[in-house]
Amino acid sequence: MAKKDTDLSKQALALAEFASSALIGAEKLGIKNKAITKFPLNDLELEFIFQVCNKPKSKKKGKYTIAEVAGLLMDVADSLYVDGKPQELLRVLVIANQLVQCLRENISQAISAMDAKAKTTGVFQFKITLLEIEPSIWRRIQVEDCTLDQFHEHIQTALGWTNSHLHQFEIKGKKYGDPELLDDGFGDLTCIDSTETMLSDILPKSGNRFSFEYQYDMGDSWVHEIQFEGTSSAEPKVKYPICLEGQRACPPEDCGGTWGYSDFLAAIKDKKHEQHKEMLEWVGGKFDPEKFDAATATKMMKKGLPDWRSMS
Repeated sequence: MAKKDTDLSKQALALAEFASSALIGAEKLGIKNKAITKFPLNDLELEFIFQVCNKPKSKKKGKYTIAEVAGLLMDVADSLYVDGKPQELLRVLVIANQLVQCLRENISQAISAMDAKAKTTGVFQFKITLLEIEPSIWRRIQVEDCTLDQFHEHIQTALGWTNSHLHQFEIKGKKYGDPELLDDGFGDLTCIDSTETMLSDILPKSGNRFSFEYQYDMGDSWVHEIQFEGTSSAEPKVKYPICLEGQRACPPEDCGGTWGYSDFLAAIKDKKHEQHKEMLEWVGGKFDPEKFDAATATKMMKKGLPDWRSMS
């Protein structure tokens, strides 16, 4: 008899610990109020459990939640400490096992659904437009969630820049950048660390359109408008980041900003211009301001660029 009581106590303790762990885990995952699918007990089994646990008959209608099933399992575990007929105890243990399996399956299903959702969502679409240039130079890209520092690299490669200068983001009046790089060049410039800030941290949870600025090369001051166009599901066979479309070539580095680029274009178009030959030699003999290919931009985005640390 003593051995039987000890065995029941161990089983009761194990059931209570499992129920408690399931409840704590569900709380952390935010699924404790998720409805159970295929609740395993029928009305007679429920009535029996409430009778054994000395609780009023349930008037609940509809589905049980994960938290409610875990609570029911705790009550069942407590009932094993009460003397009962062997047949009743066996029935209680059978029902307890059904509740354990129910919790395991439903929590596992919820985790799988969350993992699947994480893999199929979170692809952000942006339109990047270089300001103060007509006709406009722009790109439309899709990227997965990443740090602003990684997003900077996606902008660079999609546009055609070479990551040869400092950069910063301005979002809702706050500046974001790499403190290590910006402090090295601008000691009085304070910013939020872009190497630790995720896109998902700064984008509206509603998914509404949202614009902010990206500045590249503090001397030439290339300012880009970054327009968040929304979130879409990732295509199963697509590897991100990608460039969907765009127009016109990126200006050459160090050409003097928007005014300098305008002068540069005027010089290479006019064979009689005094700087025509000089400018063409400077860009390697040829420059087509209308040239752009989304596939090439996507290839460069996937390849990436070395960062400032590897160039120092």
